[in-house]
Amino acid sequence: MSAATIDATSASVIDALGFPKEMAELRERIADWVHRSNRYMQDALDWQFMGGSKYFRPLTIFACYRAMHGPGPIPGHIMNSALVIEFFHNVSLIVDDIVDKSPERRGRATMHTKYGELVALMTSGYIVADGYLELGKDLQAIALFSELLKRLGVAECMQWADRRQVLGVEDWRRIAGEDTGSMFEVCACLGDRSGKLRKFGGLLGLVYHGCDDVGDVRGLPALGGGGKEDLRDGILTLPAAIAIQDPRIGALFTRADPTDADLEQLAAAFMAALPQAERTLDGIVEEAEREARLFAPNPAPLLAIVAQTRRLSSR
Repeated sequence: MSAATIDATSASVIDALGFPKEMAELRERIADWVHRSNRYMQDALDWQFMGGSKYFRPLTIFACYRAMHGPGPIPGHIMNSALVIEFFHNVSLIVDDIVDKSPERRGRATMHTKYGELVALMTSGYIVADGYLELGKDLQAIALFSELLKRLGVAECMQWADRRQVLGVEDWRRIAGEDTGSMFEVCACLGDRSGKLRKFGGLLGLVYHGCDDVGDVRGLPALGGGGKEDLRDGILTLPAAIAIQDPRIGALFTRADPTDADLEQLAAAFMAALPQAERTLDGIVEEAEREARLFAPNPAPLLAIVAQTRRLSSR
């Protein structure tokens, strides 16, 4: 079985960050794991993992390691962490797609659409269990991945409980910080292992989440969740948090059963909020860069991944 496909944009990011060798090894390890998986899970796993990924989470692990330890080979336990973060990230995607009732992700059928919810849910459990086995005796990583699973569960419930409410940008930061932010925060800790880059990772996650929100409004290929589903369900995205401060838009946003005309007005208002959303993201980027320079002996890899992440809202 060959390694996962990778698009030109992802390949350019990997090259820009200086990790083509490491990512090739990671992709081969994923392919080998899928090949060795139980035959009843193999088709679904092949569909989920071999269709490609942006790989920003393992790249964050590698960048944080290099920022703290300098050049040289990526140690085995760090590579294991990068492998398992891809496992857990895909579990979060599978669950999100079921919750959002998303038929497609990045132009392909979602796992539950192609194989059914039973297979998708059982495969998710299989992935998590194998992820912990891959970590072996790395107790620090086991604790971090356990933290991540708990926080992702809380984030999903928080996001659902807070939907269709007139909240602001600080509320968006709180919710996004437990959703995408927790994933990147744990990535930073897995790569660094001292905890010094934890805040940096959280800020990087906010940038990624916000760029996804902006990209959805622009109609760009989704990095994470789906823009149409978020609009339909009243999810607090960054453009929404800005736009709904207008009482008229806020009233539309809180409707339990919005009409197509309501959704069109909301979409237009979110589009109008994009310049302010971009300025907000630039401010978070400055926070992340400050953290990188404060705590990393070699901040260049961190500054590079922030810059590559920030570009996602316009790709």
